[in-house]
Amino acid sequence: MVEVGASVRGFLRNRWLVFVAAMWMQSFAGVGYLFGSLSPVIKSSLGYNQRQVAGLGVAKDLGDSVGFLAGTLCALLPLWAALLIGAAQNLVGYGWVWLAVTRRVSVPPLWAMCILIFIGNNGETYFNTAALVSCIQNFPKNRGPIVGILKGFAGLSGAILTQIYAMIHSPDHASFIFMVAVGPTMVVIALMFIVRPVGGHRQVRPSDGTSFMFVYSVCLLLAAYLMGVMILEDLVDLSDSMMVLFTIILIVLLLVPIVIPVILCFFSDHNGNAYASLLQSPHKEEASASTPSEEQNEVILSEVEDEKPKEVDLLPASERQKRIAELQIKLFQAAAVGAVRVKRRKGPRRGEDFTLMQALIKADLWLLFFSLLLGSGSGLTVIDNLGQMSQSLGYEDSHIFVSMISIWNFLGRIGGGYFSEIIVKDYAYPRAIALATAQVLMAIGHFSFAMAWPGTMYIGTLLIGVGYGAHWAIVPAAASELFGLKNFGALYNFLTVANPAGSLVFSGVIASGIYDREAEKQAHQHDNSTLLPMPGILLGMVSDAAPPLKCEGAICFFLSSLIMSGFCVVAVVLSLILVYRTKIVYTNLYGPPRT
Repeated sequence: MVEVGASVRGFLRNRWLVFVAAMWMQSFAGVGYLFGSLSPVIKSSLGYNQRQVAGLGVAKDLGDSVGFLAGTLCALLPLWAALLIGAAQNLVGYGWVWLAVTRRVSVPPLWAMCILIFIGNNGETYFNTAALVSCIQNFPKNRGPIVGILKGFAGLSGAILTQIYAMIHSPDHASFIFMVAVGPTMVVIALMFIVRPVGGHRQVRPSDGTSFMFVYSVCLLLAAYLMGVMILEDLVDLSDSMMVLFTIILIVLLLVPIVIPVILCFFSDHNGNAYASLLQSPHKEEASASTPSEEQNEVILSEVEDEKPKEVDLLPASERQKRIAELQIKLFQAAAVGAVRVKRRKGPRRGEDFTLMQALIKADLWLLFFSLLLGSGSGLTVIDNLGQMSQSLGYEDSHIFVSMISIWNFLGRIGGGYFSEIIVKDYAYPRAIALATAQVLMAIGHFSFAMAWPGTMYIGTLLIGVGYGAHWAIVPAAASELFGLKNFGALYNFLTVANPAGSLVFSGVIASGIYDREAEKQAHQHDNSTLLPMPGILLGMVSDAAPPLKCEGAICFFLSSLIMSGFCVVAVVLSLILVYRTKIVYTNLYGPPRT
């Protein structure tokens, strides 16, 4: 009985349980990706035009990307308290939007609706921050897979929530907003005491590699299943019982990873030491303060970098290390007898730890920022306007494309992290080359949207989803390699500002402006062909009573898609410049010895 109790306590403090709970939380956290499904309901119910809907989209993107407060609170408060704040924001923000859309409260002005959307979507930053902070601390040696999988599930949440809503099959489309307000809130509150650091660095096992491969397999199976279900729903009119069955299978697939901590804690043959480490709660970690001699060694290593000839970097690795070691010994000897006075560095070099202010004066950060702004911003514009894009081409149900782009976004994040890791570790080549490849795919995707050939909605959704998702697996890893991990939170939050900045320009100005202009043209043509000449005051009354402007046909997004395709080409150029500038960094970090 005592052994069972120890096993249960060990299970509750197992780092894999925390990881699985974070995956479940992220599966319902990416509510921002559902805006393409929510926006047509808000637009029709409140009588907004496309520019006003684009304003709501920008507010949503700002809420999703401005995570400075969430990061600060996660550092100051227990993670469960930060998660509770995020859940409250999600409930209040989207709950009030639902009340306004269903006319249960008076409709707020547009600026107030933007604030509500911002508040509701900003709750997602608390979920993301708490999940990433807890799991990275629990898996310090597996940051790449951890970040990729968690961000991937956040991208997949749109398809998961859409499938659950399809099971409900409510005739009231506004109920989707209610589900977005209540569903993630309930899941986060249920898991907020599980997602936390548990000293996972003491729980390393030889089976961790197998466990990660199992999680990757579940991810791919889940994406393939959702894709198959969505295509089947698009081709066949499924009965309610079949929809319930498909949703139950989806929930089972989401629950499958729990077998990892269960097996490790209850069925592992070598769990005695593991339980001991799980139940230990040391009051303090090992001291990590540097001694004066260590600080001097670090300074001398910096002096080596200053004094070595430039041609040393061009030598084979073995010869380069030999020359550097000789110079280091000379400096140690000279410093010991006082023959030289070692200078302290003026600042870090690429690959070392930067503060945000130090990084802001580096061209590499701005190349990465503007490449992300052009690539990710154009992709987010498609995600936000996917409902209108599909409706303008004659597709009645936009949910299928919102779900598909969520799945491709998920696979882009998983695949972007996986393949970029191969590039840097096997070939010692800059990770930004994978970013340039993703942006080429996005340029082709935008061009296919512009052409509006038969089936291009599916092709464009695939290319944009994969390319957009890859950005958020590649860019954080590249930033950590170039500017270090010590201040990674501040650097990452700065880079995420590129997302709403790009959406503000592409969606709030370009796409919505062109859409409304084409919609006005079509409205005038329709009025001229159907309305008889009448006094101006009566015509004004008819115009005031007219429904919101709606554009139909490929012309609605033709020009804006071409513009975004061109901007993606510019992003490719910026990424290639970054590749050229950082080759030496990746050679030093990952390059194999050359003879």
